[in-house]
Amino acid sequence: QVQLVESGGGLVQAGGSLRLSCAASGLTISRSTMGWFRQAPGKEREGVIEVTWSGATTAYIDSAKGRFTISRDNAKNTVYLQMNSLKPDDTAVYYCAATSSFGISYDYWGQGTQVTVSS
Repeated sequence: QVQLVESGGGLVQAGGSLRLSCAASGLTISRSTMGWFRQAPGKEREGVIEVTWSGATTAYIDSAKGRFTISRDNAKNTVYLQMNSLKPDDTAVYYCAATSSFGISYDYWGQGTQVTVSS
């Protein structure tokens, strides 16, 4: 059974930083594409950034480029999202997602962690 458990969300002032963690069990993240998504109130869920099993990273929203970094610790089977220079528009529930081994679609999702950025 695959489980993804996010942590690290919270309340931060604009300009601050947060690091989200996604601990995976039941799959090996080094064989999966791991992604972070977010959903703000009243908006659709959007992809933020991902890292493929081969290590290639892609930021899907312009606002994340240069501010957000995805990384993974294969030994801990954990993926991280480092968010710097946070803005109120970054306020959302952040979700971790994973593909199956060498897959291309996101089959597994975490429960989400709330990030709130105050102005």
